[in-house]
Amino acid sequence: MDPTFVATIASVAGGDRIDVAAFCREREISRQTFYKYLRRFRAEGADGFTRRSTAPLHHPTRFDGVVHEAVLRARKELADAGLDNGPISIRWRLDEMGFEPLPSRVSIHRILTERGQIVAEPRKRPKPRRRFEYSDPGGLWQIDGMEFYLATGEKVCILQILDDHSRLDVGTCSATSENGDEAWRALQQAFAGYGLPVRVLFDNGTAFSSRHRGGTSALERRLADAGVQTITSSIYHPQTCGKNERSHQTLQKWLRARATPETLEELDELLEKYRTVYNSRRHQSLDGRTPQQVYDATPVVTATPEPKHRPGTTTRKVSPTGIVQFDGHAITIGRKWANTTATVHWRGDDVTVIIGDVVARELTLNRHVRSQPLPTTCQRSSETDVSAKS
Repeated sequence: MDPTFVATIASVAGGDRIDVAAFCREREISRQTFYKYLRRFRAEGADGFTRRSTAPLHHPTRFDGVVHEAVLRARKELADAGLDNGPISIRWRLDEMGFEPLPSRVSIHRILTERGQIVAEPRKRPKPRRRFEYSDPGGLWQIDGMEFYLATGEKVCILQILDDHSRLDVGTCSATSENGDEAWRALQQAFAGYGLPVRVLFDNGTAFSSRHRGGTSALERRLADAGVQTITSSIYHPQTCGKNERSHQTLQKWLRARATPETLEELDELLEKYRTVYNSRRHQSLDGRTPQQVYDATPVVTATPEPKHRPGTTTRKVSPTGIVQFDGHAITIGRKWANTTATVHWRGDDVTVIIGDVVARELTLNRHVRSQPLPTTCQRSSETDVSAKS
């Protein structure tokens, strides 16, 4: 506070007379301000010069302690159950309980902040959100596995299968490890409950796909035989399977809130309970609807049971003995092609090996054996060619 201003107010309060208008023009203040502090000084003395708080006297949006306690209790109950416990989830829980008055998401966030339940983080640059989902349930399923340790210390695998459109968990189950046979078993269980999807998406794990390694996995062949198309995510790009990655986090949080099972049977019992809870809970990504509600709202599309083997092409070096290694098989094409580069075209088990512009061999792979020798007639012809050259 300006000392001259204080002294002038005190002198006027004591009975002195001054030109208030001229004084205010000189100090660039209004006469209302001058008389306001004059009244305060006469009533409170020196304390009248202390600045008052500008906070409103009434807070129509502030809730009482009952609402605060309800918010904190709902947050703890959700956390103890291993469920999401952010402001939106808390509001949904209070709404389901019929709590009144129902606070907004912003009010719940403010209550949690005031009670020290939320730690402020530095503001981060907003990331653009590009969300994609298939227009119909059954149009695409995602399958992925995650590690899990039993109470005995044994490492096992949990396979999760989600419907891309609705995020419905159509088949979460335990497995001894992430391998093709277990993945097929999990998918068959899901097929029994929900029918065949049009497509299945997975990453490049050896249990799921061999496409980026120049071949086809057993799982890809089984799905193609059933008429289900397969899609493989880009290498080192887990965002393609983002719904499954996010679902892993939800499942891990839920399992941590419970006693660790000792056997696969106990784990499967827990996973069945989890699926019931997950599919019937409201999701932020679904505008507050449950996966089951979204799944039931649109007719389900299914695959036609016709084989859908995708073609593929890769190159392979021919060995000095005239053998091409492809998809775990040794394909003999003859010594005359030794040390050349072969182009392998395939669709399912049908394979064509081309050297330059010459078809070196066409065959249907015998998946029961590794070696794919030449037919007897071709073998004799190849041996004759080698003898003639020598």
